Amino acid sequence: MKKFLGGVLLSLALAFPAMAAVDLNLATQSELESVKGIGPTKAKNIIAHRDKNGPFKSVDDLAGVKGFGKASVEKLKPELAVSGAKTAPASAGTKK
Repeated sequence: MKKFLGGVLLSLALAFPAMAAVDLNLATQSELESVKGIGPTKAKNIIAHRDKNGPFKSVDDLAGVKGFGKASVEKLKPELAVSGAKTAPASAGTKK
């Protein structure tokens, strides 16, 4: 019975993978680029804004980043999060 339940749980996990939100305060450039609608330029703009202004307080703060407006922020909200954690180092994950 335990094997059966384990198999069912594994099947469900594979069928419905959990979508982890990308944290604006901790994400590297490549992690930001993994979000549909965020390319290299926008990812660099997010990191530059974060480095200059400190951590994001909410996903809505993304509207203050070059290349983002209120409409695009609304579309991205389900895929983004903001933690209270410290901002990642400026060099973390940036491509040259």
